[in-house]
Amino acid sequence: MGIFEKKDIRKTAFRQKVLDVFYQNENSITIGQIETAIGKHDRITLYRTIKTFLDAGLIHEIVMPGDVKKLALCNDCEHGPNEHAAHHQHNHIHFHCAQCQEVICVDNELPNIDLEGYQIDSIEIQARGVCASCL
Repeated sequence: MGIFEKKDIRKTAFRQKVLDVFYQNENSITIGQIETAIGKHDRITLYRTIKTFLDAGLIHEIVMPGDVKKLALCNDCEHGPNEHAAHHQHNHIHFHCAQCQEVICVDNELPNIDLEGYQIDSIEIQARGVCASCL
């Protein structure tokens, strides 16, 4: 079963072209990078495609303080398309490299946080430093 079928997304040539851009980039990317990679396109169609991918759990947003919003493939998201928005969370750290400016999803064991009297729906951990490639 293909990724479009798994996420209940209608497959089109344009959506495949956008998905291929994510596959071609190891780390998170900006909408500007997607636009450059796909060439001539209709911006409304691109933004609708991004929203469809987000809603279905195919990609996720990463917003680092003082940085441009980036997007990355959801490699470990098991939620179905209809339950994604309510349950989506990633159990990894978003790492921003100060040298190459990449934002990298790093799989790591996250601490268990229990706040008495609070319901935690999601946790985001962001780290800054120098990535392994730049060291």
